[in-house]
Amino acid sequence: MHCDLIALPHNLGYTVFERLCAMKTPRVYIETSVFNFVFTDDAPEKKQDALKFFAEIKAGLYEPFTSQYAIDELSDAPEEKRRKMLNLLTDYRIKLIETSDDAVRLADLYVAEGVIPLKYRTDALHIAIASVMELDFVVSYNFRHIVKRKTIVLSGAINQREGLRQIAIFSPTEVIESDDE
Repeated sequence: MHCDLIALPHNLGYTVFERLCAMKTPRVYIETSVFNFVFTDDAPEKKQDALKFFAEIKAGLYEPFTSQYAIDELSDAPEEKRRKMLNLLTDYRIKLIETSDDAVRLADLYVAEGVIPLKYRTDALHIAIASVMELDFVVSYNFRHIVKRKTIVLSGAINQREGLRQIAIFSPTEVIESDDE
């Protein structure tokens, strides 16, 4: 949409128009668990939603990113599954984000302030990398440490205190287009 080329009737509120012009393809961070559920058979609903999410990436509804931390976690999977999960990176043109000192510092704040346990520091790094890179949201099936009210609220508060915006955190189920719409 070329917003500068559209003439609006004077009675149309600019608020709606401005919101339409501000819409962009959401930039999303894909956490390790989402890759995993594409190839798991013990949770059919999660698998179905993960597959729909990747189909929506392919359709251009999201601009996908991940980090070396996710790739390292994928490397722990059995060889055949690992190969399939890593192929998703190229098949869906998922961009790899470099870790920065700012992201490491932010993740350490999440751990120090009790948002995520030290043992699961990588989960803090996923959120921190997405936050520092100003992505729109993190997509994860990790309900233990990432897609959790405590994590969302406290990481958001830390981000705001540190001059960053709060990062949205969702499961694939929450971001895919509903078939009912």
